[in-house]
Amino acid sequence: MQKQAQPERTLLLETRHLTRILPAIVPVTLVKDINFTVGEAEFVAITGPSGSGKSSLLYLLGLLDRPTEGEVFINGKETHTLDKTELAHMRLAKLGFVFQFHFLLPEFTALDNVMIPMQKLGKLSLAQQRKRSGDLLAALGLGDFLHRKPMQLSGGQRQRVAVARALANDPDLILADEPTGSLDSVATEQVFQTLRDIVDQQNTTVIAVTHDMDLADRMDRRIHLVDGMIDYDRTQMPTSSGS
Repeated sequence: MQKQAQPERTLLLETRHLTRILPAIVPVTLVKDINFTVGEAEFVAITGPSGSGKSSLLYLLGLLDRPTEGEVFINGKETHTLDKTELAHMRLAKLGFVFQFHFLLPEFTALDNVMIPMQKLGKLSLAQQRKRSGDLLAALGLGDFLHRKPMQLSGGQRQRVAVARALANDPDLILADEPTGSLDSVATEQVFQTLRDIVDQQNTTVIAVTHDMDLADRMDRRIHLVDGMIDYDRTQMPTSSGS
């Protein structure tokens, strides 16, 4: 699960004039003229009031939606001209996703759910997939639950399985949309610490949309949106764990 530490932080993601407008009789602007860069091993919170464009921005960063204007660069590669097949491959190979609701397949075990992205990418043998899936789950404290189905797990455990699934293909960037929004305080802390460890121990970047200001204060940086635009983008000193 460990990634080799890099000697210095490198540029991972860049947006240039990123804009998303929904066509209608009266067009709706979801995000407007978003410009920022994110480096390796950053833990970034995206905050803002309801309707400010947080999830819309995350979907653009994750190549799940296409911008109306502007560009997203990942590892220096411009993504606007990629076709659907190329976008799907980049999402599988470079990005991991965690949502508010885990979206685990209920008929499959935790082990099998984590293997799904590996099967789609097709780089590892079945034996290698099983080993990596088991190693990821064990590293997240779920080594005794490999063969349990989602309904046999607690909410926090299910969300940690979803985190393991996001890590399956060793992504450079994990995008999380309200990953603790449906959890109680204990499970929220477990999932937050899991994401914190991913940043600190694996040099993986995590960008998380959150409405929880206590959690946002404990991340390394906050990008705050208002009316689809960046209100402020600041580096912050994270508070200590559990404070």
